[in-house]
Amino acid sequence: MTNLTGKLLILLTLIMSISTYAFTSSADDSTPMETRNNQSMTHHTAAKDTSMKFVKPSKEELQKTLTPLQYNVTQEEGTERPFKNEYWDNKRDGIYVDIVSGEPLFSSTDKYKSGTGWPSFTKPITDNAIVSKKDNKLFFSRTEIRSPIADSHLGHVFDDGPEPTGKRYCMNSSAMRFIPKEDLKSEGYSHLIKLFSGI
Repeated sequence: MTNLTGKLLILLTLIMSISTYAFTSSADDSTPMETRNNQSMTHHTAAKDTSMKFVKPSKEELQKTLTPLQYNVTQEEGTERPFKNEYWDNKRDGIYVDIVSGEPLFSSTDKYKSGTGWPSFTKPITDNAIVSKKDNKLFFSRTEIRSPIADSHLGHVFDDGPEPTGKRYCMNSSAMRFIPKEDLKSEGYSHLIKLFSGI
């Protein structure tokens, strides 16, 4: 793929995602991230105990604990605004987990600046951390990315990323919760500390 083709694809993705946001999300999510994290902590207590399994709460629970934008993105396949979301420019070391279930999804070690205004990664944290699904809702076909257990809509993957994978996993911040490297043990993700052993 030429540089021009790649740039055109990114531009088209931006335009279509903004259009999707305008039609699918009327929520103005001005809730501070600290408040959003507190609202969702009930669903992450299970993730603190590695002997417990990740689960998807009921629709009623999600409507109570998620912000309108988080619900719209994860449950109704909405799209947040580019450059107006929590993690697009986050440079801290840590992991990103499903806001609904706490499933580990991506690592900061695979995050890069794509210029699209959404957090972008070259690959998921493990091979089975995500599920791919064909998305034909627009006039061209895309590959949607969802979480395996909670089945949350996370974003899409494109073939215009950097090496070594050539992939751009373009995710919604509202679908994820960031856990800093220094908090992995206390949050129940000790087994993932090894990702940062060289940092």
